[in-house]
Amino acid sequence: MAKAPKVLILNGPNLNMLGSRQPEVYGRETLSDIEESCRRHGKSKGLAVTFRQSNSEGELVGWIQDARDSHNAIVINPAAYTHTSVAIMDALLAAELPLIEVHLSNIHRREAFRHHSYVSKVADAVICGLGSQGYLMALDAMAQRLNAEQET
Repeated sequence: MAKAPKVLILNGPNLNMLGSRQPEVYGRETLSDIEESCRRHGKSKGLAVTFRQSNSEGELVGWIQDARDSHNAIVINPAAYTHTSVAIMDALLAAELPLIEVHLSNIHRREAFRHHSYVSKVADAVICGLGSQGYLMALDAMAQRLNAEQET
């Protein structure tokens, strides 16, 4: 039996405050709720999920770099670093892994500065505006892609 493909789910700054931070924008689910859903959903799709959050850009970059040798794909909600971090973009490029960018809110319906994403420039796909469902959709897409790669 083939080993379950490993998907690293990364979450950027302030996402640890989900559930209490601007619930009218980000919803009432906590990051722990989303993590539990992702782990359960990933397992049902034959994926091993690693779920992390950091408020530190450097820590996120380190995890991305490490993923190159330890994971098969990355799902990332870079949060505010979406709009500012060339370092995260460069690390994602260097990782050379399938990549899906996720945002809880529709960043294109928000302030103008949120319309630009460094991560989108290197992502295979972007899911935004669907709340935590976006993470599960990203896992569905990754499962389909990674399982197809295993079959070839």
